[in-house]
Amino acid sequence: MTGTAADVAALLDLTVLDDDVFTVPVAPARPGDTVQMRAFGGQVAGQALRAACRTVDPGRPPHSMHAYFIRPGRPDEPVRLDVARSRDGRTFSTRHVTAAQGGKPIFELIASFHDPEPGHAWQSGTRPDVPPPDRLERSALPSFFRYPGGFDIRLVNPSEPTAFPVRHPFWIRLSEPVGDDPALHASLIAYLTDMAVVSSAIAPDSRITLGTAVSLDHTVWFHRPARVDAWLLYSVDPVINHGARGLARGHLHTLDGALVASVAQEVLLRPADA
Repeated sequence: MTGTAADVAALLDLTVLDDDVFTVPVAPARPGDTVQMRAFGGQVAGQALRAACRTVDPGRPPHSMHAYFIRPGRPDEPVRLDVARSRDGRTFSTRHVTAAQGGKPIFELIASFHDPEPGHAWQSGTRPDVPPPDRLERSALPSFFRYPGGFDIRLVNPSEPTAFPVRHPFWIRLSEPVGDDPALHASLIAYLTDMAVVSSAIAPDSRITLGTAVSLDHTVWFHRPARVDAWLLYSVDPVINHGARGLARGHLHTLDGALVASVAQEVLLRPADA
């Protein structure tokens, strides 16, 4: 994995085309890369949320996003992001973002934003009992675990270089600070929440050879502000496999155990002989 934290943040550097219309680059395939046939879905999710944030008052952070992956994104063409201002209320705002390439939508996002309000602070359960990141080696990830560099990832259960799938949980952070913009941090958290979720949605005892394994839809709830350049423990577990679909559910915790985000994703798990 090559690149820096600044390279990752640059993928969310929007260019304004018109009112509420933006374009953004996609990480190119690396020379000789036969694995990255499509753009990383989390990248498009983070870019779409970033575009939505640009149309909302900075003091009103996102609290949830619900998205559908419609078509594979191509790594050789910028993404156009069209933001529709669905509603601006007294304490909530709603945005609808369409990400497109070649005039066709590849991704749809609805994001909701909420003014901070006082209220009771409580969370269910505790952070999974795993070694802290400073007791784990920086992971040499398998070749198929392809995301732009700049992330420091520590797998709790390291895989062999050719093993599949990579399983959660793992610690993750950007390897360098990226400033204090809360919207950028939320968008980068959206970016990383698509990492290795498809493989973690597969039933633990499954012996089926898959012909297709891709994300269908993705939801993130942002419970607390968090920094993506500080350690986050990302844990994802399968919930159900039925027919050709699976559901996974995950959480992001800080080092001190605060639950900062929850994730749910449905994936297509089509057997090879289907």
